[in-house]
Amino acid sequence: MRGGGMKLRDTPSASPALWRALPCPAAELRLDLVLPSGQTFRWRESSPGSWTGVLGDTVWTLRQERDRLWYTVYGGEAGADTDRLLREFFQLDVGLRELYRAWGAADPLFREAAKDFPGVRVLRQDPVECLLSFICTSNNHISRITAMIERLCQAFGRHLCHLDAQPFHAFPSLAALAGDDAEARLRALGFGYRAKFVSGTARAITEGLGVEGLHQLRTVPYAEARRVLCTLPGVGTKVADCVCLMALDKAEAVPVDTHVWRIARQRYGMELGGRSITPRAHQEIGDFFRGLWGPRAGWAQAVLFCADLHKGREPAVGQDRDKEN
Repeated sequence: MRGGGMKLRDTPSASPALWRALPCPAAELRLDLVLPSGQTFRWRESSPGSWTGVLGDTVWTLRQERDRLWYTVYGGEAGADTDRLLREFFQLDVGLRELYRAWGAADPLFREAAKDFPGVRVLRQDPVECLLSFICTSNNHISRITAMIERLCQAFGRHLCHLDAQPFHAFPSLAALAGDDAEARLRALGFGYRAKFVSGTARAITEGLGVEGLHQLRTVPYAEARRVLCTLPGVGTKVADCVCLMALDKAEAVPVDTHVWRIARQRYGMELGGRSITPRAHQEIGDFFRGLWGPRAGWAQAVLFCADLHKGREPAVGQDRDKEN
């Protein structure tokens, strides 16, 4: 795989021996709703209905057909280990249909908004990749964030393979992004003020928590994990909540940007005052939705975010009016 050139595999029928399938009805997962909706930025629709991206140090193509999640990996063998990785990434052990029913019973507004958007679930991502990616989301849009992360991986990540002349790279190591010249290189790649935060956080983790310590935040209470994350350069409450929800197993975390702030005010009638997302407003919104939707409130919020994304213009994933990331 390393450095080799291969042909993209579009469908299982083209080379069935190289594909595997997991049972997965559309009500439990919709790739077309989950992968491009601002949770992850490393997947693209490589052909109609097929999604190609990097998970771990492996390049995958995914496809859904007949209540099956089909996948193929490049340069390695698919088997029980790859099944496990995919199940963990999509958290397929969490029954989504039952959650939709419970959220809809508690909240008619959710039921109405979600009826055309089944299968929206929260991904379980690598904490380092998730953290550094979401630092790049402040005051940004999904398409631009995706391009930035691609440049980041090409410049700092290990080359994995070429598919139809398209290069694929692993997400950079902390050591690569903590180097003395990393900030300047990131600025040259168009990261602007975010360059300082990406390299600074990579350095802070390397010199402090360490990768193991970051992963161990999965085992501590939500408030403690958020507090630790907020000590890192460029990480405010919103980015910390994104990482808590999408990488650290804190299903109750409700990331609040202007998009969710607007939903809370306009649809749910919350009187938040002013035009900025203050820390108090962030807490009030999170507490309100946790009270309404229960212990997986962050998952329910992801459904509404996705519904709005597809019904309206592309929201700025990380836009916070008070510049609090």
